Amino acid sequence: MKTILLTGATGFIGRNIAESYLSDKYEIYAPSRAELDIADTESVNDFFARKAFDAVIHCATKPGHRNAKDHSNLFYTNTRMFFNLERHKNKYGKFINCGSGAVYDINTNISNASEEDLFKNLGKDDHSFCKYVVSKHIQNIPNFVDLNIFGIFGKYEDYEIRFISNAICKTLFGLPITLRQNRRFSYLYIDDLYHILEFFIENNVKHRSYNVVPDAAVTLYDLAVLVRDISGKDVPISVAREGFGLDYYGSNSRLQTEFSALHFIDIDSAIKQLYTSYRKIKNSLISDSFLLDK
Repeated sequence: MKTILLTGATGFIGRNIAESYLSDKYEIYAPSRAELDIADTESVNDFFARKAFDAVIHCATKPGHRNAKDHSNLFYTNTRMFFNLERHKNKYGKFINCGSGAVYDINTNISNASEEDLFKNLGKDDHSFCKYVVSKHIQNIPNFVDLNIFGIFGKYEDYEIRFISNAICKTLFGLPITLRQNRRFSYLYIDDLYHILEFFIENNVKHRSYNVVPDAAVTLYDLAVLVRDISGKDVPISVAREGFGLDYYGSNSRLQTEFSALHFIDIDSAIKQLYTSYRKIKNSLISDSFLLDK
């Protein structure tokens, strides 16, 4: 059984990975921050003096979203976490970085972006620039791979601000679904990520960067309609601004070429699954958090 170091196991993506079938297939080690603070160089040095792994799945990040408590030192902290791990690459076989479509610069139209478009734009914000720097470095390291994950949804995400979960929760309380502006997105269901991670753990791949996105983009408005239909409630859908905002979707042709068994749960089924899970925990949701759009 291969051993996997999973960072960020208390976050949305990491927590789902830790609870997935991958934990039966692999021995996943998900240390607490007290055991391993990857932003602290001495902590990382001490940890790898005692540990070695077949692979690292790096999900840890200091967030910069609207609900983040602390937006300071975003670039410094996230790049330091990566380079603290990278310095010990002799203590593991593969490094799988859960990156972001922001590597293409979230302040521009990202329309069906392919990996050939990487590094054409240099993001001005800390989030995009951090993804650029990490991805640029990964290009030159054997056995490292950067996964450009655009939109991703599923249980444990922040339902106050994440669109699909927010829309589901609002319908549960009979509230309107709200959009700032319609946009085209690549939205990956969290359950689809697991077999993709397994592919990268088990196979030697040709490239250092892959877009991890489903076959087709979807608009936020169409998602809102789909959520409303699944809920069976005739709630209004409110769009604050007309027209389309910046695109945020990519092409998965590179991944499709190498991973012939690649498949995705259709978006209808995925949202139905997520809707059912939220309905079961409705009483634990904080309904007041939906009254103010963030």
